[in-house]
Amino acid sequence: MTMDASLFRSLLGRFATGVTIVTARDAEGVHHGMTVSAFCSLSLEPPMVLMCIDKTATMFDLLTTGDSFTVNILASHQEEIARRFAAAESDKFEGIGYVPVDTGAALEDVLASAQCTRVSSVEAGDHAIVIGEVRTAAVTEGEPLLYFRGGYAGLGR
Repeated sequence: MTMDASLFRSLLGRFATGVTIVTARDAEGVHHGMTVSAFCSLSLEPPMVLMCIDKTATMFDLLTTGDSFTVNILASHQEEIARRFAAAESDKFEGIGYVPVDTGAALEDVLASAQCTRVSSVEAGDHAIVIGEVRTAAVTEGEPLLYFRGGYAGLGR
């Protein structure tokens, strides 16, 4: 029995996730970034996270073979940034405050950021699971930006 693709998308759309911008630098030192909602913790000891990257993503090779990346967890007021990094714009960083770091770019005004060393990548279906060990992190207070049923939302408490 095969799962109906439409039903599967509907099923997964009911799971609210946080929204991140994952950044990395290529061999020439150019910053790249993309919106990622398939992100979660993996291990406390050592501190590890994982993210799932579509094989058609422009950053696929950089994230699955590169040495490092930065995960930026977006705040509720950053929907415009999430949309920008999800689109195929050429210079996603133009007009965005960020600090260049060894692992990519730490965006300003986010809830948290983590600089990670890539540990491994595992291909799974039409995605790859990228595992990283968190080397440094910064956190602030605020409400998260959420992705739910194909759109952005807040906690609405």
